[in-house]
Parts: sequence; C-alpha cells; structure tokens
Amino acid sequence: MKISVLTDNAPGTFTAAEHGLSYMIEHDGKRVLFDTGQSDLFLKNAAIMGVDTANIDTIVLSHGHYDHGNGLRYINGGTLICHPGCFVKRYSRRGDKYIGLYGGRNELEGKFDIISTAEPYPITKNMVFLGEIPRVTGYESQTTSFSFEDGKPDYVADDSALALILKQGLFIVTGCGHAGVVNTLEHAVKVTGEERIYGIMGGFHLKENNRQTKETIKYLEEKGVKYVYPSHCTALPALCAFYSVFGMKQVKTGDVLEE
Repeated sequence: MKISVLTDNAPGTFTAAEHGLSYMIEHDGKRVLFDTGQSDLFLKNAAIMGVDTANIDTIVLSHGHYDHGNGLRYINGGTLICHPGCFVKRYSRRGDKYIGLYGGRNELEGKFDIISTAEPYPITKNMVFLGEIPRVTGYESQTTSFSFEDGKPDYVADDSALALILKQGLFIVTGCGHAGVVNTLEHAVKVTGEERIYGIMGGFHLKENNRQTKETIKYLEEKGVKYVYPSHCTALPALCAFYSVFGMKQVKTGDVLEE
C-alpha cells in the first residue's frame, strides 16, 4: 500500500495547500485517485512529487462536495466510482453558499464512465468502495450545517470511504467522514469480514473535543488501531485530542505513507 497526499489543508515543504483532499492510492496492483480537491492543485502537487496522474486505473469520489470533486474538471477519461447522491445541489446553511459539484451528472458522464452505487463495490479483491454507510451510533451524524436546494437538511448520505485490506487488517481512507468514523469502520468490518482495523486516514469531520470525538478515540483505542491520521476537515480541538492519545504527525501535502 502506498498513499501519496496530493491535496490537503496543510502545505508541505514544496507543495501548496487548499481546503480539500486528494490522495493517490496504490494497492493490490491498482492506482486509484481518491478525490480531487477543489482545483487543479492536486495535479500541480503530483508533478512536484513525481506522481504519475496519466495512468490511473480508477477514480473514487468520496462524496459530492466541491472541495473533494471540483478537481474533476481538470481531468478526462476513466472510470469514476461514487454514490448516486453525489450529484445533488447542496448548500451551506451559513450564507447559502453553493458547496456541491461544479456542473452536474450529465457533464461528468461526458468525461467519465460513471459507476454510481449505494452498495459496496469491490475495485479489487483487497480494495472496496464502501457505498452508503449506515448511521447507527447515537453520537455521530446527529446535526448538519448543510442543506439541499429546497432547504431540507442535508446529512450527506452519499459520504463513503475506501477499505484497503492488508495482511495486518483494514486500512480505511475517508474523504470527510460525514457518516462518522465509528459508523464507517463498523461498516467496513461488516462489508469485508475483516475485524482487525490497522489504520484510518482522511477527514474525520470533528470540530470540537466533544462527546463524538471522545467516543471515536475510545473506539479506536479499544480496537487497537495502530495508525490514526485525521486531516482535512478535522479542527484543532479535535486534532489535539487525537494527538494526546495517538501522538500522530500532522498530514500535509507531499506526504507519502507506505506499508
């Protein structure tokens, strides 16, 4: 497994940052582009890092927010895997800012072969798109700051993740974690049948050191998760709480994780 951070909120020594996320994941003989950030920055950083973006086997979109999918404007061709709910019009309740994808499904269908599924989708034997993640805990996905075009609350049902099966157990890659980290991991275990959780990396969408953050940390400790890398949409109070327990380093653009 090799994960190259092409876009994240924190800049690297030679690579720039934006509010967004994009990883190049190499695992099980495949090269998967997981999210594309909000601009062409992922391509610029990839060039600096020496990461080939011309030969991608599959593109995975974690959910339909601009900071994860608007970079799709700058690439063409290939297979795009996502939840069917990615293409809805959605807004921030703070000022009614549009935060959905640029263009729409019709435009993307002209560029990519789209596989949209709410069900888990195996990319390879050891790499699975998790599809729609059930919201089962009593402390995750309870509130939202997003809304649909008609004003109804948007809990980002299309939020998904990627499960990588390693010899040591599962390594989960999240985009924003709107479904909740615990919900996501429990679903990954159910889908793959692998109960050992080796690591998790990506956006956790935790903003405070509140009950959800504390319960998430407790769960990860109980499961004996070795690698915990919250990034992107995880705010400082939550990051500090994770650091106090796991002592992880901050994820920055230009980072490469290999296992």
